[in-house]
Amino acid sequence: MKHRFPPICQVKKYIRYLLLPIVSIVLATQLLALPANATGVYEIPPLSDSTWLIDRAEVFSPINEGKINGTLEKLAQETGNQVRMVAIRRLDYGETIQSFTDQLFEQWFSTPEAQAHQTLLVIDTLTHTAGIRTGEAVKAIMPDEVAKSVASETVLVPLRSDKYNQAFADASDRIVAVLTGKPDPGPPQVASNISVEKNFTSAEEANTSNSTVWVVGLLIVATIVPMVTYYWYVK
Repeated sequence: MKHRFPPICQVKKYIRYLLLPIVSIVLATQLLALPANATGVYEIPPLSDSTWLIDRAEVFSPINEGKINGTLEKLAQETGNQVRMVAIRRLDYGETIQSFTDQLFEQWFSTPEAQAHQTLLVIDTLTHTAGIRTGEAVKAIMPDEVAKSVASETVLVPLRSDKYNQAFADASDRIVAVLTGKPDPGPPQVASNISVEKNFTSAEEANTSNSTVWVVGLLIVATIVPMVTYYWYVK
């Protein structure tokens, strides 16, 4: 008794029918996972008096988190100025790090009186961006230029190397120094490792090099071809 196998076209058709739902499930899972990783303002829990650092991105070591919490708590006790830091993994679609920071600041501190002595620093670990917002009383001690420098320089330099702990530690040290009346240490000094030595060929050099090759090649041909022809003729 001979076994009859289905034609190859039918086999391919069955395989397509089997793969289609699998591919659909995988794509749907990925599409659902992307928004799930994003952080909206209303997903951040209400603020408590003992909350100084919120790590929604899960990038901080317990040691560094404890150190920053202790530093910011001491600052609040000594000066009345309170600094909060937040790390998120991903922004919602259409959101910017500064708009997120502004919305969270106003959600936590709804009145000018509540905002006066507050500073909020937020980083997004996906885009390596940072936003900062300060109250009016803080601006008198730490001007907007310094605050923006903290977000755009002090934080972002370590972020380029994924050094999240150092980014917030450096920002904490600089903010605390300014808010306690000490001289502003300024942004980190970035050493330039860019070599100014020329390591490429200019168009003029390339043209000259190509011309030289052609000239040498033609000279070789002009020399060898007559010799070979003469040798063949004599032979």
